[in-house]
Amino acid sequence: MRIAGKKIRGIWVGVSPWFIIGAVLIIIPFFIFVTLDSIRKQEAGTRELLLAQGETLIRSFEAGMRTGAGMNWGPFQLRKLLIEMAQQPGLDHIIVVNQEGAILADSDPSMIGESYGLDLDLAAASRLKFPGWRVVKDSDRGETFEVFRRFPPADQSFVDREPSPRAAGAKDQGNVSKDLVIFVGLNMGPLNAARKKELEHTTMMAAVLLIVALSGVLSLFLAQAYRSARVSLTAVKALSESIIGHMPIGLLAFDERGNLLSFNQEAERILKVSLREFLRKRPLSALPPALASLLEEMKAESGRIARELTIVVTGGGIHLDVVAAALKDETGVFLGRLVLLRDTTEIRHLRDEVARSERLVALGNLAAGVAHEIRNPLSSIKGFATFFRERLRDNPEDYQTAGIMIAEVDRLNRVITQLLDLAQPASPEKETVDLISTINHVLQMIAARAETSGVTIMTHHPTGPLEVLGDTDQIKQVLFNLFLNALDAMEEGGTLTVTLNELAAGGGRIVIEDTGAGIKAEDLTRIFDPYFTTKPAGTGLGLAIVHKIIEAHRGEIHVDSEEGKGTRVTLDIPGIRAGTVPDLRTKRSEVVEAGLSPSTDFL
Repeated sequence: MRIAGKKIRGIWVGVSPWFIIGAVLIIIPFFIFVTLDSIRKQEAGTRELLLAQGETLIRSFEAGMRTGAGMNWGPFQLRKLLIEMAQQPGLDHIIVVNQEGAILADSDPSMIGESYGLDLDLAAASRLKFPGWRVVKDSDRGETFEVFRRFPPADQSFVDREPSPRAAGAKDQGNVSKDLVIFVGLNMGPLNAARKKELEHTTMMAAVLLIVALSGVLSLFLAQAYRSARVSLTAVKALSESIIGHMPIGLLAFDERGNLLSFNQEAERILKVSLREFLRKRPLSALPPALASLLEEMKAESGRIARELTIVVTGGGIHLDVVAAALKDETGVFLGRLVLLRDTTEIRHLRDEVARSERLVALGNLAAGVAHEIRNPLSSIKGFATFFRERLRDNPEDYQTAGIMIAEVDRLNRVITQLLDLAQPASPEKETVDLISTINHVLQMIAARAETSGVTIMTHHPTGPLEVLGDTDQIKQVLFNLFLNALDAMEEGGTLTVTLNELAAGGGRIVIEDTGAGIKAEDLTRIFDPYFTTKPAGTGLGLAIVHKIIEAHRGEIHVDSEEGKGTRVTLDIPGIRAGTVPDLRTKRSEVVEAGLSPSTDFL
């Protein structure tokens, strides 16, 4: 039923206003014609009624005269009868005149002998078989509906034989004709009042109809304007919602009281907060603290704020470019706030990788030039230290000192070798590598140390082989360094969990999790930098070499950690048939295209 009603309203609103105006212009004259015709018919009916009433009174008077003639009434009784009949409601007068217009009998006795009806052809009127009528205007009584016809009384004894003094100029009444004319005047006051009332009613109805018609036309125009505005608003709303929904940046809009007005899917993805959470809480309390503080700051500031923020969401920390602007109308009244968010975490990672690679290139160029000059003196120093140690075998202190010199030279040589491996690693010799057997082999190498440290090792992997294309020794080196770092983080025991899964595009994902001390948030972005270490005896080159090897295999490495709860390292190594990950040159171009300026503006 509701759908049918909407359909009918839609059809009605769709009618052209000019059609309605034309219909109204046709209906109004028709209504006026019908009303006037109704008034005319009513007047004709009233006239017929008055005519019949007048004829009835004339016949009644004639009947009374015949009755009086049989009873030998004299003029006094007959005139009294006429006067009594004239006292009926709505009856103005009864007059009997001869053909010369002399009044022979009148309901007003004072009028006898006067002239009346001279404006009519009384001779013709005295021969009428059917009553005639006319409307007489009287200044005292208003309008009178007068019925007249031939009056042939059987006895004219009520007529005076002697002339009245006021009728001296008239003919001798004794010679008056028997064919007289009788006038019966009926008061038209009630008729005129009814006609006036009907006219007022008709005028009022016409005015009401005109008002209703104009209101209908105006309503139709307004309805069409509303419909047009609603269609336009719906189109604009659909377009804006489509644009906001498909924007590659997050958008949040708040009113002046801080209530949420708009929240697109990209903002939901970036902040890891659903719209339901926003509706359940106060909007600002559902936002990360850093972003909520920025919005609170806007209450005291006008204009716009562009800032880089690092916030913590479900799953770890992310980097954002945030632009917040105050919304105002044309008069400057504050309407709310608009916040735009762009996730720059991947760009930051790419930028850090480019910067790290550039540092490694510079370090490699330096190492390549200096390594030869350092190694030659080291060889000489080690040779002399060995010579002196053999000669001073009998002197324990000197012998020990020479041994320390040899050990330090070997340590320095290893550092230079690691530095050269980091700056210019050997190209991986690609072959088919079974990740399950490789992981198990490296775990056996650290099993004794894990047992000594009280660390439990747990593994999860597919039942069948999982093969990738890579360098077996370099992959073992990567796993060995990561396992040792996990054991170093669990000095008081814990659990080392190694999980292997197959990637959808082919290849393997190795997840290494420990329950150790974890990494501080401010150190997490520097762990792959050369010579950055938190270990007292570390060189800071282990993770840098790991990153370089994974990059050479066109893989990816991600580290997630929370201080006091442990660390999770994820390695993605492409498979034999998997698509390759873009190399460093591709990443560098992506970073350049994306823009690396911290103040990148996207409003």
